[in-house]
Amino acid sequence: MGPAGPFPEGALCHPLDRQWLHYAFVSRRPGVAMVANLSILGPPPDQPHLAPQRMAILLMHDPATGWESSQFNAEQPDVPWSSFRLPHPYGVAAPLRLRARTGSPQVDLMLQRTGRPCTSQCAPFGDHQHLRWQSEPGVSAVGDVWVDGKRREVDLVGYHERVRGRWSWPELGGWVFGFAIDSSADSSADSSAPPPASVVFTLIQPTGPADAATGSVMVWRHGRLRRHFSRRNLEVVVQGELDRDRVVIVPPLAATLGTPPTAPVPRRLVISARSGDDWLVLDFDAATAARIVNASETSLRPFSVHEVLGPCSVEGVIGGAPLRIQADGVTEFAGGAIDD
Repeated sequence: MGPAGPFPEGALCHPLDRQWLHYAFVSRRPGVAMVANLSILGPPPDQPHLAPQRMAILLMHDPATGWESSQFNAEQPDVPWSSFRLPHPYGVAAPLRLRARTGSPQVDLMLQRTGRPCTSQCAPFGDHQHLRWQSEPGVSAVGDVWVDGKRREVDLVGYHERVRGRWSWPELGGWVFGFAIDSSADSSADSSAPPPASVVFTLIQPTGPADAATGSVMVWRHGRLRRHFSRRNLEVVVQGELDRDRVVIVPPLAATLGTPPTAPVPRRLVISARSGDDWLVLDFDAATAARIVNASETSLRPFSVHEVLGPCSVEGVIGGAPLRIQADGVTEFAGGAIDD
């Protein structure tokens, strides 16, 4: 039951109405990583008859060659894969194909869900603005990718998210998001088997009102959501700064536009959560980042989303059972541009 998805049926009737599909994958063994954002933006206020604007950006990271990105006009399917599209059976793989207009990077993957999503979460802020998101880790992806013009076969595991709402970048302020997935199990035995454990965290930090900040840490075991720590049960600490030489500005044209700098990316992120007898500590070390420069519809100051890769360790106790993860993780640090 429900809409065909991945979003409820309804026209985007405001220029700040947005819909996003987010994909992030890391190799089960050291190798390439992939991040993709597909977005739909409402029509201009003086031209409501126009169709919504669709954009897509694809990022790939290879440890040997670094980051490679499409522009915001990456080729995407008319109906992109989403685990939130109904009906969506388990144990059935379906394609996701994205391609830079230049041919590289590109991906031709078969995606398959192995778990269940979290409940939908909403953050209201600013002047009648809001952000609603829902995430699902443990998505498997096998197939081919093209990085630096070279084709290779991959076996990836990662995360899918849908985001919708109405917001402008300055009022959104910033966020911290990320995930770590235990990919130690042998995927060749059963490609539909969910990872033993997954952790997803979010922290939304709008500019106002003062109590608008919200966040969560969610823990999955074998594809099932087992614990949801709310914002009041979290502590977030950052340490140091990622060397700016390890931050690449994307898409490629952004570096030619005199884009103002943003706040530094933290080198280390530690999140602790506790509720009753359950507790968890997540420790993420940033190794490299790609800064996606997003144009703002209400300001001349761009807003940036940093896609950050690095090793992550998780330790805790959930439902009386210990939890440990050692894996590569993906973190996003987002915020507006600052003065020099």
